[in-house]
Amino acid sequence: MNKQLCLTLCLTLCLAALLLAGCGYTTAELYPAQYQTVSVPNFGNRSNDRSVEFELREALIKEIEHRTPYKVVSGAGLADTQLTGTVTGVRRQLVSRDATAGLPQEIEVTVTVDFEWRDLRTGKTVRGYRGMQSAGQFVPSRTVGEFDDDGRRLAVQRLAQDIVSRMRDEGW
Repeated sequence: MNKQLCLTLCLTLCLAALLLAGCGYTTAELYPAQYQTVSVPNFGNRSNDRSVEFELREALIKEIEHRTPYKVVSGAGLADTQLTGTVTGVRRQLVSRDATAGLPQEIEVTVTVDFEWRDLRTGKTVRGYRGMQSAGQFVPSRTVGEFDDDGRRLAVQRLAQDIVSRMRDEGW
């Protein structure tokens, strides 16, 4: 009985030491806590791909609402911050060809964007980035039958995830 009590006490002390020591994780906010709301107007578009800016805006709104503590509001007058940007390019590049027919087997769509996240109360830039790129692939063959929009949608989704990741607090 005494041996079992000693073993229980040792295990409890070891567990307490592990909990106090931590394992590198923090409960601190990953995103700047002084903001509560974000306005996301339509991005500009200098590419030849129409509507990519609308797809990006919708993907950004979903990512912000899902991954951050911020609420997306319409109109800059209601928001603490504003996320703006411009799609600067959409490029397609052949990745591989079918060995027998020589037809395109896989195509990569790369979307490039400049963005700025600004504090509307101070007018200062919180985060910004020029030339951020993300790519998505699609397979246009008859057997798979993916379309150009599939590759572009994937690139836009990844770009939205990357932009929202850039909104994190740099202090962590």
